[in-house]
Amino acid sequence: MKDAGAFAGRTVIVTGGGSGIGRATALRFAEEGADVLVVGRTLGRLRETAAGHPGIRPFTADLARPDGPARVVEHAAEVFGRVDVLVNNAAITRPAPLGEIDAETARQQVATNLLAPLALAQEALPKLRETRGVIVNVSSNPPLRGWPRNSVYGATKVALDFLTRTWAVELGPSGVRVVSIAPGATDTPVLLNAGLTPEEIAERERSGLARIPLGRRARPEEIAWWIVTAAGPDARYVTGAVLRVDGGATVA
Repeated sequence: MKDAGAFAGRTVIVTGGGSGIGRATALRFAEEGADVLVVGRTLGRLRETAAGHPGIRPFTADLARPDGPARVVEHAAEVFGRVDVLVNNAAITRPAPLGEIDAETARQQVATNLLAPLALAQEALPKLRETRGVIVNVSSNPPLRGWPRNSVYGATKVALDFLTRTWAVELGPSGVRVVSIAPGATDTPVLLNAGLTPEEIAERERSGLARIPLGRRARPEEIAWWIVTAAGPDARYVTGAVLRVDGGATVA
């Protein structure tokens, strides 16, 4: 008889669950027995994530809209009755150097990458306090290194790590843990979604590999393992940590 899994009877919300790290994370949680609400803006992609996995439910929402976060938490509570883990994974990037940054595009990145996770965590907090749950923020770059053409995106991710540390202090007494998982270069469609051509993406990948000691990009499943592990019962003494899963790029 198959083991019920570490997350049997628990409910997980995964944003940006239609592809890449979000999809891999939803599948990993489901394999561990969780009920998973995958959230995104494209129903077709969410259905692809949920296909063949009865524990995964798709839910469309634009988290950058004022009513988006509340709709997500209300739906999770209505369908599953609880929230144990919130994975703030949804993000967009629109590369541009200073002098060419479009103001509206910058606002969209801040709204999606920073303000939406904040609002969603705040909406979910009463449920997370009830379950002594976990917030996992998926961030990115280290704060002391410049990232040309990615100043807005990078700033939102550094800010997300600051929220992780601050919320860990605020919420620790109530038993709610908060952790950041900071992936390095990973095989996802994020740059394609940002409008880069396949040739531009290939060139970025070639130049980026030279800065990764392990000499390759991560697979989404490798990042998902860390997200699920950090949210699991064996990691119950970890909070406020930023775990960099980048093939050694930070220290190279």
